[in-house]
Amino acid sequence: MKKPSFDDADGRRLSVLVVEDEEDVRQSAVFALEEFGYEALQARDGREGLALLEARPDIDLLFTDVRMPGDIDGVELAFTVRSRWPAVAIIIVSGFLDLRGSRLPAGAAFLPKPYRFAALKALIEQQLARRPHAGQP
Repeated sequence: MKKPSFDDADGRRLSVLVVEDEEDVRQSAVFALEEFGYEALQARDGREGLALLEARPDIDLLFTDVRMPGDIDGVELAFTVRSRWPAVAIIIVSGFLDLRGSRLPAGAAFLPKPYRFAALKALIEQQLARRPHAGQP
């Protein structure tokens, strides 16, 4: 296992919430994140993701698929997160849509599926480095 990734501000392990309805894809992402040193949380859909965000104010990054069952897709989840938790970094993934030129929440990044773990790690580091810290405008 890799060295844990810590937040320099408070010394705690950084956490990533993976919201993905396909269990094998979700488990693969969770495994990679844990190998990168992050605490990986997981949800099967947008509602479950929102519940975790409400229960865990220490989530640093949302990693969500676009297409999911239920009434909240990944893009809507991302906009909700940007509005309610502006310090949370956001990565949106999809194997069906290319959202690079589309309207995404401010500061959000898009990663097309299938992705390589090295690309995921680099994008996570980039997103976490540019996020505003809690309490800052």
